[in-house]
Amino acid sequence: MSTTRPSLPGDRGPETDANVAPGPLAPVERLVRKLGLADATGIVPMARDFTRQALYDWGWLPAPNAERRAAAEDVLLVVSELVTNACLHADGPQELRVGAQGKVLRLEVADKGAGEPAPRTPHRAGRPGGHGMFIVQRLCLDWGVLRVPGVPGKTVWAELAAPDDLPPPTSA
Repeated sequence: MSTTRPSLPGDRGPETDANVAPGPLAPVERLVRKLGLADATGIVPMARDFTRQALYDWGWLPAPNAERRAAAEDVLLVVSELVTNACLHADGPQELRVGAQGKVLRLEVADKGAGEPAPRTPHRAGRPGGHGMFIVQRLCLDWGVLRVPGVPGKTVWAELAAPDDLPPPTSA
């Protein structure tokens, strides 16, 4: 089953890089989609819709079982948290990148902020706000911040595991 959507602003479609080798085995295709978010409105729903379409195209959705449904919901929640944090703490996101390689999905949100995201410690579930990076930390295999010397801003990235029963994505 295939689902289509109209192009979103800044949607540059899939990019592939078949030259990224995971080790001594044959290269695993890396798929990347980019969405420009600078000066956009409705950024969080736009980012979720963009990511949801990638999940459809790469076989995560429609979810035939609870494991795949939970994995897709985790991805969409992490996208929401990363984009929301950029809106609240970093003068807004500039770009969302969604990438898949093998059994790992990587989310990246670039912004102009100088701050350093971190989970609130100690984490208190009943305390309002401050849960975004705690959620990211709990749901992801790993996450971090990339900075380029001399360039303002940063990229916050997070990686999530694909469900066990999901074949690696292809660009077809």
